[in-house]
Amino acid sequence: MSLQNCRIAAIQMVSGPRVEENLAVAGRLVEDAVGQGAQLVVLPEYFPIIGAADADRVKAREDFGSGPVQTWLAETAQRHGIWIFAGSLPLTASVPDKMRNASLVFNPVGECVARYDKIHLFGFRKGDESYDEAAFIEAGEQPVAVDTPFGRIALSICYDLRFPELYRALAPVDLILVPAAFTETTGRAHWEILLRARAIENQCYLLAVGQGGRHENGRQTHGNSMIIDPWGEILDRKLKGQGVVIADLDHQRIAEIRESLPALAHRKLKDVS
Repeated sequence: MSLQNCRIAAIQMVSGPRVEENLAVAGRLVEDAVGQGAQLVVLPEYFPIIGAADADRVKAREDFGSGPVQTWLAETAQRHGIWIFAGSLPLTASVPDKMRNASLVFNPVGECVARYDKIHLFGFRKGDESYDEAAFIEAGEQPVAVDTPFGRIALSICYDLRFPELYRALAPVDLILVPAAFTETTGRAHWEILLRARAIENQCYLLAVGQGGRHENGRQTHGNSMIIDPWGEILDRKLKGQGVVIADLDHQRIAEIRESLPALAHRKLKDVS
């Protein structure tokens, strides 16, 4: 069976500490994307909550398979008849003081068909700005790709972007997803160049969807959500604030690029760790 082309959409948000309010905003933006023809919609990292402290996310954990955020995701996917990739939400870990930063995939009938737990945990320190995700997140272990009617889709979250071997382990794929809450400092320096590199080297579409603005806790996230084609061209983007980024995924475009420049077939160091 041949793969279907589709319209893909990124939902950029500026999430706050109240889950219900964030879900209401996400719902309006998903409806907007569907109104523009989107069949596959991706939410950003921590779309349900960005609180005053890391502990707020840990407190908001849900058990996998139950909870208000997962119920909302299932109902929203089913109501609109779309695929929803929930950038990330906090799920319970094996220890009581940590969480799993997990991306869930819901099909058009509202079934959760895949889960990816963020493998690479962000650490950064420069002046007064510092982050240590390992202090409150339990890392995932397994790369995940999802087979859909629209192709094979690689899952990742934010800091994973800096580790190209993750995507190579899943190749070949038709679409890479990078939901994120990139800091303004690192995003301004590295976000776009890394995204375009991942699309070019894997010769596939890439959808990157961020938190984008100043949050109630004072944190500034980079935003700059974008959809990139397999040649590295940016098809649509949004710099800051809430909104929808949308474009078409065209399998003929992928095939033409891979035929004219068969870099994936030219790989030599496939099994080097």
